[in-house]
Amino acid sequence: MNASPDPNLSKPPLRVILCAPRGFCAGVVRAIDAVERALQLHGAPVYVRHEIVHNKYVVDDLKAKGAVFVDELSEIPDTNAPVIFSAHGVPKSVPDEAASRNFFAIDATCPLVTKVHREAELHHRRGRRIILIGHNGHPEVVGTVGQLPDGAVILVETVADVAALDFPSSTPLAWCSQTTLSVDDTRDIVAALQARFPEIAGPHRDDICYATTNRQEAVKAVAREADAMIVVGAPNSSNSQRLREVAEREGCRVSLLVQRARDIDWTGLGGVKTLAITAGASAPEILVDEIIDALRARFDVSIETRTNAQENMFFPLPRELRERQ
Repeated sequence: MNASPDPNLSKPPLRVILCAPRGFCAGVVRAIDAVERALQLHGAPVYVRHEIVHNKYVVDDLKAKGAVFVDELSEIPDTNAPVIFSAHGVPKSVPDEAASRNFFAIDATCPLVTKVHREAELHHRRGRRIILIGHNGHPEVVGTVGQLPDGAVILVETVADVAALDFPSSTPLAWCSQTTLSVDDTRDIVAALQARFPEIAGPHRDDICYATTNRQEAVKAVAREADAMIVVGAPNSSNSQRLREVAEREGCRVSLLVQRARDIDWTGLGGVKTLAITAGASAPEILVDEIIDALRARFDVSIETRTNAQENMFFPLPRELRERQ
């Protein structure tokens, strides 16, 4: 129940720890900037296949500026307007379809997701079956599986899935992973794969992206100190869901995933003395500020920032949008 605060009552003290890093990663910034730059250069509409990133606030803001979001290219009329692919990546069939319709296609796939695509293709060329660690149905997984012919990629989500794999011992294998998974869960699954298939090949560098890792480590650093954790992010955001799970696993009594301040269940924060706040990689800082304002309306808030890592990653815009800058 979201009861409004009584202005006549004194406010209880609340210590707020802001986790850092939090919020937008370089891939998300690049994807959002790609849509905004396309709108500046070409005007509305700019078509975007799927949510550019998993955040309703961001998507609604871009809609207001003239972006049109579709689930499939078949929803787009014949047009000369830009057609942008989301940060999560797409199967090869999507750019093929765009080319067949002569669309002006712009690929805003995060470069770290593209790295996984290239790894999978390389392993396939070397004759290996690919085991992908990820969540079934997530757009990034759909895009990675769709880089290769049917049956070339086998998806596993848990250690139990690894135990169920049935390959002849002579089968050449390789593994790769979705970029937004739980670092700890993925480590356990990789260990299970290596135990069952000692010759399995892996990526040269971990597939889980720097931002996912940094945000999870920042949550771990404060979770046991906080009575509750608020994760700002969308329910369909994999990296945001993982942050909530990490807080819970690390011993935080209350771990809430909310899209914005109006979604907070204030009864769940009863008795909380120390509250930690983080944000998924697709959640803008303005939503964190909104939540802090809502907290200040109910509590006497003191704020400290706990920084776990510094981030300076930058990805340039897609080439089609750089050439006219």
